[in-house]
Amino acid sequence: MKTLPPALANHVAGGLTTLCRCWRVDRRDGVVMGFTDFDRDLVFDAVTFRAASGFTATAIEGQLGLAVSNLDVQGALSSDALTEDDLHGGRYDDAAVTIYLVNWADVAQRVILRAGNLGQVSRGKLAFSAELRGLAAKLDQPAGRIFQRSCAWDLGDARCGIDLGASGNHGAGAVTDVLDAFEFVASGMSGITSGALTRGRLVWTSGANDGLAVEIKAHSSSAGVSRLAIYLPMGAPVTIGDTFDATAGCDRTFATCRDRFANTVNFGGFPHMPGTDFAMSYPNQGAGNDGGKIT
Repeated sequence: MKTLPPALANHVAGGLTTLCRCWRVDRRDGVVMGFTDFDRDLVFDAVTFRAASGFTATAIEGQLGLAVSNLDVQGALSSDALTEDDLHGGRYDDAAVTIYLVNWADVAQRVILRAGNLGQVSRGKLAFSAELRGLAAKLDQPAGRIFQRSCAWDLGDARCGIDLGASGNHGAGAVTDVLDAFEFVASGMSGITSGALTRGRLVWTSGANDGLAVEIKAHSSSAGVSRLAIYLPMGAPVTIGDTFDATAGCDRTFATCRDRFANTVNFGGFPHMPGTDFAMSYPNQGAGNDGGKIT
């Protein structure tokens, strides 16, 4: 049950109400935006909640316990509020969202209805729909170790121990030619071995995509010129002169950890675990069932 502040509770109990809903969106890059379904802008907590933003929301469903309660937020794509390029570029990925019930006649009378993070976003030509995941959704993530041959760590994290800032694992480059939305040619990374950036991370440091990150699908290098392919196109087109930082990637195999990084002591997988063929094998008459190695 939601407990209302005394002033707001008295207002609701009065019968005639002046209520609206407001949404506060805190992006991971520090940008804070506010929206409201009221017909005028409202201001509180140093945030302007803008009207005419096209925001609507489905009914909020609450559940007992730790069950994940979701709702959808729908809105129009407008050039001065929410743009398709920003959504496509990932600027709203996992953004924190707070939904308020507000007395628009006195914005000091308000209560938080729901807080969570943006989940899956679907886009059309003129509008978008975003799933709002409750705080309990964080508890729905896998936890603990999984027995698998591949490494469970992320390259460069504390459990892996590899220094991504070391020579050969990191480089800064600039785009010299754009081949298509997924592939481009860059200079400035002559010290990085061909293929070292495959499955790595690229962060743009200038241009229309400044601050956005993307995973590198493929990397090849020859004569000081690198060719990079990314898994997804950026929200805004990549242009000649855009600069970026790129860090090495890893295919999480034991062979790569051993031969390329010499880091087998920190390998986070179980490369010698028996496979399904061994688990499903059975003794055959006359096959030398002496407890020795199966060949």
